[in-house]
Amino acid sequence: MSHLLNAALQYAPPGRVVEIREYGRGNVNDTYLVTMASPHPEFPPTGVRESHFILQRLNPKVFRRPDLVMGNLRLLSEHVARRLEHAAGSARRRFELPRALPARDGGDYWLAPDGSCWRALSFIEGTRSFDTIQDLNHAREVGRALGSFHHLVSDLPPEKLADTLEGFHITPGYLRHYDEVLAARRAETSPEVAYALRFVEARRAWAGVLEEARDRGELRQRVIHGDPKVNNVMLDAATAQAVALVDLDTVKPGLAHYDLGDCLRSGCNPLGEEPGRWEQVNFDLDICRAIVAGYLSMARNFLTANDYVYLYDAVRLIAFELGLRFFTDYLEGNVYFKVRRREQNLARALVQFRLTESIESQEKAIRTIIREGAARPQG
Repeated sequence: MSHLLNAALQYAPPGRVVEIREYGRGNVNDTYLVTMASPHPEFPPTGVRESHFILQRLNPKVFRRPDLVMGNLRLLSEHVARRLEHAAGSARRRFELPRALPARDGGDYWLAPDGSCWRALSFIEGTRSFDTIQDLNHAREVGRALGSFHHLVSDLPPEKLADTLEGFHITPGYLRHYDEVLAARRAETSPEVAYALRFVEARRAWAGVLEEARDRGELRQRVIHGDPKVNNVMLDAATAQAVALVDLDTVKPGLAHYDLGDCLRSGCNPLGEEPGRWEQVNFDLDICRAIVAGYLSMARNFLTANDYVYLYDAVRLIAFELGLRFFTDYLEGNVYFKVRRREQNLARALVQFRLTESIESQEKAIRTIIREGAARPQG
């Protein structure tokens, strides 16, 4: 606990920290909520005014260049703040992104004596999030939050952002790494592993569908969030409206399809990513329709005709891709995603593979939802 307090005191006034507790369920970074006794007006400009803030230890195996991660966050926050300020006075809803808070030395992050990297982010007060969709209004709000984000960054040139995770969401690259791990692994004969091996092999041929479309010039690079899962959308505790999108470490140049595909993958699985029985996982069409409607209410003009053509492929591909990443990590010895037991990443992979099957079995209905959403006037 002393290392947590030491890290927190790089951002908080001495004697003001009341509590530090684990926060959220992230699979990569270690996240804590720091509570202070009260705001301290004399501590800024190099400290925290808020009564709460988020303290995170970045995973060095994932984010090897914290300077680039924080540079992206700073650029994004400033751009979105300007867009929102320009919209001030018009009839708009609250929407915000977490801000990087300066350490006492003025830096964006702090390196501890043991080499670990810590940073602080503003806490979005008066909000809550859920791991799964609670109702159709929640689904629409999740879609709206992602649409709002894409709208706000639509004029931010993607080349201004550093690529902090090269190869992220490039499915053919994940397949190449999977093949390397597979070639070096010890033979395993469990039914679950055998199923996963067959599943990947049967879908290998279309893994490059989005990257190939980009190479042909049919899809173009934009600024993407990278990880717009349901629990990264913060809802106002009083109104249940989406007011923030958090977890911005994966913001980078990419295809918007990766974002909407991941949002639908996450949201349309009512059982969540770690249910008791993976065989019962199903892609929910009503939730899909609500998320798409919420997203397009803010971002319809953001998409091109070609973008719509590949939206179904994105939903199918991202579910497969995440399953592939979980399965590869299991085979490699759980080196990327945090686990509490050895088989956890295998179980996570099976959930995503079952979700992929459910998406494939409902292709016609999902394409209809996308087509009808595209034809509806922007709200």
